[in-house]
Amino acid sequence: MSVAQASFSDEEVERYARQLVLREIGGPGQQKLKAARVLIVGAGGLGAPAALYLAAAGVGTLGLIDADEVALSNLQRQVLYATADVGRGKVAAAGQRLVELNPHLQVEPHPVMLDPSNARRIVRDYDLVLDGVDSFETRFAVNDACLAESKALVSGAIGRWTGQLSVFKAGVEPGAPCYRCLVSEIPPDAETCSAVGVMGALAGVIGSMMALEALKHLTGAGETLSGRLLIYDALSAEVRTVRLPRDPACPACGGS
Repeated sequence: MSVAQASFSDEEVERYARQLVLREIGGPGQQKLKAARVLIVGAGGLGAPAALYLAAAGVGTLGLIDADEVALSNLQRQVLYATADVGRGKVAAAGQRLVELNPHLQVEPHPVMLDPSNARRIVRDYDLVLDGVDSFETRFAVNDACLAESKALVSGAIGRWTGQLSVFKAGVEPGAPCYRCLVSEIPPDAETCSAVGVMGALAGVIGSMMALEALKHLTGAGETLSGRLLIYDALSAEVRTVRLPRDPACPACGGS
């Protein structure tokens, strides 16, 4: 659906009323959201809150990639799911919940593991990609696909009590960095949430901020975190933003 084709029913006008009155959004911005196709890689701790807020905001189509089933240990932070969903495929359970939240949403389920063999084929059909997975291999595959298909990437990560977030527009904006300008190789001491733990509410904070960055990118409101890295320390309640320059020696974008 093109932006020009997007129109709203009376029910949609009431549903999105608080956004429509924002001067940075208004009718044109809401039309852009309705026409948008957004892919979320990983329907877990970060993808779950991001999906909820994007669906609620009126994004027209959400693609969900995740090969996992809902586990009881997920429910501490993956608030998209209920106890009754344990054992169900995540994308199926997530799709049902999101459409219950907003029946105007189209959900495209991808119950697979994203890897270099399928990443470009899936990514090319979307306007924007959100990555909240807990695997550097998958993050690299997402980044490479976004580079190849000239798609912007919103990337978040959490562990223990710390979260980070950035928007990567290499291939979209001249001089912008890609994810591998930040992490060039898989760290030898890479940690996972299952090994070191994570505070559940932290996933909500970073996942919601991922949705916010996505909404700004799609509507053109404000400035995104492109070229910057936001770091949130939940234990000290401190947030800092550092400049994230393009790396001329980046193994993915080569600084191009």
